[in-house]
Amino acid sequence: SANAAFTSDYVSHGISQSDGHPTLQGGVDWVHPDTGIYAGLWGAGVDFKDADVEIDVYGGISRSVGKLTWDVGALYYYYPGAELSYKYNFWEAAAAVGYNFDVMLVTLSLNYSPNSFAATGDAWYPAVNINVPLPHDFSLDAGFGRQWIEKNDIAGISDYNNWLLGVNYNIEDFTLNLKYTDTDLGKPAVCPDNCNGRAIFTVSRVF
Repeated sequence: SANAAFTSDYVSHGISQSDGHPTLQGGVDWVHPDTGIYAGLWGAGVDFKDADVEIDVYGGISRSVGKLTWDVGALYYYYPGAELSYKYNFWEAAAAVGYNFDVMLVTLSLNYSPNSFAATGDAWYPAVNINVPLPHDFSLDAGFGRQWIEKNDIAGISDYNNWLLGVNYNIEDFTLNLKYTDTDLGKPAVCPDNCNGRAIFTVSRVF
């Protein structure tokens, strides 16, 4: 399958990756129907020093047993054209387990990198996300995560919490999403305008 999206701001773990500007996103995915093994490629526009594109390469396995779903995989974040001395590129392992309570889907996840973005060392990101289906093709999203970074002095930020609340609407083959996301970082020097709260609108489609 393939996917494409336009978003008013690309935010990851509560921090803008596109300096608060709109950007395009898109990717392709392959899934083996029997084993659940998958692989994919995804890209987005970013606004970093010496980098304006992010490309993610990932793979893993995802299976369902009744109402329980689990997923284990790995990702490589690549920023083509960026000066190698900035050490933007990094690996990350990811695991998630979800349970469908009928009235809501609850997912617990954990991401870990042994040497995260810009060589900031070990990074852990546990999170919980909730999706609540509503009538008339609407649904609600809520999430909370905690980012731990080994080398806070290099990252320029302390460990922090982030959260989001959003609403989705499916129309034809498109999904419209409006969400609000924030962190408890305030306005650190490294991201005075990109670590604070913001509303984000995204329209996406899977082909």
